[in-house]
Amino acid sequence: MSQSLLTVAPSPHIHTELTIPQVMRGVIIAMVPALLVSVYNFGLGAVYVTGLSILFCAGAEWAICKFLLKREPTITDGSAVITGMLLAFNVPSNLPWYIILIGSLVSVGIGKMSFGGLGNNPFNPALVGRVFLLLSFPVEMTSWPQAVATWSLDGTTGATPLGILKDGLRAGETVPALMQQMPSYTDFFFGFQGGSLGEMSAFALLIGLGYMLYRKIITWHIPVTMIATVFVMTGIFWFIDPTRFASPLFHVLTGGVMLGAIFMATDYVTSPVSHKGMIVFAIGCGVLTVLIRLFGAYPEGVSFAILIMNAFVPLINTYLKPVRYGRKK
Repeated sequence: MSQSLLTVAPSPHIHTELTIPQVMRGVIIAMVPALLVSVYNFGLGAVYVTGLSILFCAGAEWAICKFLLKREPTITDGSAVITGMLLAFNVPSNLPWYIILIGSLVSVGIGKMSFGGLGNNPFNPALVGRVFLLLSFPVEMTSWPQAVATWSLDGTTGATPLGILKDGLRAGETVPALMQQMPSYTDFFFGFQGGSLGEMSAFALLIGLGYMLYRKIITWHIPVTMIATVFVMTGIFWFIDPTRFASPLFHVLTGGVMLGAIFMATDYVTSPVSHKGMIVFAIGCGVLTVLIRLFGAYPEGVSFAILIMNAFVPLINTYLKPVRYGRKK
């Protein structure tokens, strides 16, 4: 009897000639422009945080595979490197080494390997680590260095544009007055603003998006839909009352919308498998992001929104699964 032609395995299920390591390398290449911008803006701090995060995430996965799961280490597939880079992209450039270590252990140990490793985790590992650090070390995770290149690990800290907006509105100021305190939209687009390492430059992130679309690593459905949802929803509030709500362009270019939509919501394992499901998932991410930003306690909501929608992915896959081959629609 001939060997079975069917192989049953967990996701990611990639219908392409690319192997998983090749896909991971493609994602890493796509993140390089954003990394270069962060190095330009934050200097040694960006190199320090990114390097440690990658080292700690890869080391944690190797140790867990070797000593706890008793199986061949899987760090050669590149997923641990991506987790490390994404974790670094979601934290300030002045984060102490021990907090990076804790975040890496949580990302890999709890967010990924506790579920069985790549293909089994229901939540984005880097976002699990980021939210854990935000809740555990709120002061360190919200002390943002200014975007001025320096080769010293010490730098001047300040508020992010979203933080300025949230604090100013609480103090009774209007949006037009607060916008006078912020960089221009051109600076937002190219990356001259405070914030996490990877969310600085929309331009650099769009280069990465274009590369992944060209290589067919991802499709347009999640990033375009999530960004469009944030734009449309914030545009409605802005149209209703521009003194209380910022413009949609401001919300798209600041914070983690671009980073989340392009690199984290598109994660193969934690996003839906069908195109319809991807669109529903992305709309949910966009709506939750806006609601948290405008009415929640935190100025940013991308990480929470994606993790919440990750929990709905099995349900989305159940009700929006592709039509079986040979069955009429």
